[in-house]
Amino acid sequence: MIDERQAVAAFAALGQEYRLRIVRALVTAGPEGLPAGVLAGSVGVSGTNLSFHAKELAHAGLIQSRRDGRSIRYSAAYPALSGLIEFLMRDCCQGRPEVCVPAVEALTACCSPAGDGDGDRSHD
Repeated sequence: MIDERQAVAAFAALGQEYRLRIVRALVTAGPEGLPAGVLAGSVGVSGTNLSFHAKELAHAGLIQSRRDGRSIRYSAAYPALSGLIEFLMRDCCQGRPEVCVPAVEALTACCSPAGDGDGDRSHD
């Protein structure tokens, strides 16, 4: 479980537009992640800038990197990102579960099996 100090470090790392783009691109890419060159191009930074921003995100525990041949491949650290969401939502309800319903529905919609995340609410 993430603590307040870790959450502050994570939010500080995410508080820059390119870093937020990097994390979002890696979350979208899935567990295999992306090669550095592809990631740099998709977020609009040079390779040098990508390395700088990736170092900050890795230090905060939000992404990881691994050597892939002669390249570096970056991927999202899903457990840390999930922990950050849990940290934010842990005490949201305070006995009022309806407060958390929009966040839970948003996560449920994006995490549904293929074909089920179309926004159809006919099951409600």
